Amino acid sequence: MADHIVVRVFTGPDGGGGNPLGIVEDGRAVPGESRQALAAELGFSETVFVDDPGTGLVDIRTPGSVLPFAGHPLVGVAWWLRRRGRGVDVLRPPAGEVPTWQEEETTWIRARAGWAAGRRTQRFASVAEVDALPAPPPGEGWLYAWAWEDEAAGRVRARGFPRRGDGIVEDEATGAAALTLAAELGRDLVVRQGVGSVILTRCHGDGTVDLGGRVTVG
Repeated sequence: MADHIVVRVFTGPDGGGGNPLGIVEDGRAVPGESRQALAAELGFSETVFVDDPGTGLVDIRTPGSVLPFAGHPLVGVAWWLRRRGRGVDVLRPPAGEVPTWQEEETTWIRARAGWAAGRRTQRFASVAEVDALPAPPPGEGWLYAWAWEDEAAGRVRARGFPRRGDGIVEDEATGAAALTLAAELGRDLVVRQGVGSVILTRCHGDGTVDLGGRVTVG
């Protein structure tokens, strides 16, 4: 197995929660035909291969597919490269250029809402209804179930269910889905997802959304 490290992305203020992310820092050492098998073997919701740390070129894989864009891998790898003294101002997944920066303990990226297509959001009447959902709920396709915790303050409770048949029953923290929800609502959000993850968003009028959170080593 190729050398890799694990970080948790979108951890809560107490260090809990966070979605595990596999990072293969020397992505060029893993041939393209071997990457999908490695991502499946690692079993994380996403694994990111760093193909050129100098330019921010990265390749994102789920256990079963290639993703042109994903939130938690990009936030996680931006934090990791910066921690390793190899920080970049722009990441380059297949979708396009993704600016990244650090504000105290929060790592941020900026992306276009259209890059996060394919994740359906569904509002529930209460946090209790979201919490009571089975994992996964019946049905097919990516579901982001959410309810307001405090609508005036922009605080949301959410759970993410990929429902894509690759063994990931529930996603602990889903940046792309939070980005989608923020764009749909047209407002900044603080999303509490999974067992203890926190995702921050900031909306802009040009169709981009900032996505941020804390990261820690696995």
